[in-house]
Amino acid sequence: RRAVIARQKVQVFKPLIDDRYHEKRVTSHNGLDFDARPVSFASEILTQVDPDTTVIAIDEVQFFDADVINICEKLADQGKRVICAGLDTDFRGVPFGPIPDLMARAEEVDKLHAICVVCGEEANRTQRLINGQPAAYDDPIVLVGAAEVYEARCRQCHAVNLSQS
Repeated sequence: RRAVIARQKVQVFKPLIDDRYHEKRVTSHNGLDFDARPVSFASEILTQVDPDTTVIAIDEVQFFDADVINICEKLADQGKRVICAGLDTDFRGVPFGPIPDLMARAEEVDKLHAICVVCGEEANRTQRLINGQPAAYDDPIVLVGAAEVYEARCRQCHAVNLSQS
């Protein structure tokens, strides 16, 4: 948003599987939304960046494979500002996809937290619910959904069903 206000050319990319709100837009939980190009693979980003773009934003980066790390490095080496947004842990509390490597290589990391829907404290976990109950540890890692499937939780209120699904 700050780059748009500064009149920098911004391009936003998102994984094709993220169709929660809109196919060609990204929407934050506070209602801000931006045009976005959905891509199936991170490698497609390199071919779709306009030469005059100065800021590249990649939303839901946890859904891309490790190739996104090299893509971000190449764009940064070209002088582009690369902003990645995504969950650092999955619903089990385990590091999620390429996020740990991206955080380690980033010049700057802002780790934002929501508010726990149970107790109101700072939330640092994502609670997946299936029929109102914590998902099983061995459930598939990726399940695209919004408020009906996921909730922000703090460490104390987060739960994972350790039985098999």
